[in-house]
Amino acid sequence: MKPGSILIAVVLCSALYCRAQDAAHQPAAPDTAQKAAPGAAKASTDSYVIGESDMIVVTVFKEPTLSGSLLVRPDGMISMPLLGDVKASGKTPLELADEIATKLKKFIQDPNVTVVLSQNNSKIVYLMGELAKPGPVGMTPGMTLLQAIATGGGLTPYANSRKIYILRNLGGKQEKIAVRYKQALKGDGSLNLALSPGDTIVVP
Repeated sequence: MKPGSILIAVVLCSALYCRAQDAAHQPAAPDTAQKAAPGAAKASTDSYVIGESDMIVVTVFKEPTLSGSLLVRPDGMISMPLLGDVKASGKTPLELADEIATKLKKFIQDPNVTVVLSQNNSKIVYLMGELAKPGPVGMTPGMTLLQAIATGGGLTPYANSRKIYILRNLGGKQEKIAVRYKQALKGDGSLNLALSPGDTIVVP
C-alpha cells in the first residue's frame, strides 16, 4: 500500500473512533415523564374556593386515621381528629391543606397534607328547558351564561332563544334577568352575563 493511502486510512480510523467516543459519552435524553415531580400534575394555582356543602378529601401522608372524605357543614367548618373544627369555606384546597398541616405540627413531625375537592355542591347553576343536557352544572371560576349553556350541550332545535332568562336569588327575593342570547353569541361581552351560585338558566 502506498504511503499516501496508509495516511488517509489512519485519519479516517481516528475520526470514526472519536465520533464513537462522543456518542458513548453523550447524555441520554431526559425522560420527561420520569423527570416530572410526582405532584406536578396538580395545579398549584387552584383558584376554586371551598363553600358550604362541598365534599372534600383530606389526605395526611402515612396517617390514615387523619385522612378521609369530609362534608363542609353549613357553618363552613369540617371536623378532624386531633384538630376538632377547622374552617374550610372561603379557602382554596391548597390554603386549607397548608392550614391543616400547620395545625398538625403540634402532633406530627413534618405533616404532608393534601386537600382535593371531590364534589362541588356549593357552586351550582341549574339549566332548565330546551337544552341538550338540562340539570345542575358545577360552576367554574368566572363562568358565564354562554359557558353554562355550552356545558349543557347547547340549545335544542325547539328552543326559543329570544326568551331565555336567568332566575337569581337576591336578598331572599327571586329576580328574573332577561337574556339577549343571540347578541351575546355574536360577541357582545357585556351581554354574556357572569353567573352566581344558585342561578337558574331557563330556556323556553
